[in-house]
Amino acid sequence: MFIISLTYTAGLEALEPHRPAHRAWLDQGIADGWMLLAGPRNPRDGGIILARGTRAELQEQAATDPFFQNGLSTFDLIEFNAVRAAAGVTLESLLA
Repeated sequence: MFIISLTYTAGLEALEPHRPAHRAWLDQGIADGWMLLAGPRNPRDGGIILARGTRAELQEQAATDPFFQNGLSTFDLIEFNAVRAAAGVTLESLLA
């Protein structure tokens, strides 16, 4: 499992024209099943994505983000092994 940490390299005003395409990219990632959770960081200097797949697959997917493609963000892939979950959250459902 991975955390994809997006960091904006431009101001929010520069991101605005690309936000609809970025949101469509997020929706497609969730529909395709590799993206599990996504949301902005606080303060709004980037975003966090919880994802599943191989490092190579997620590196490729993250590089298709319109923010990244337009030079407005960078990303880091942080791999971790989930071994505990809160009540009601199953690791099997996250990894399926």
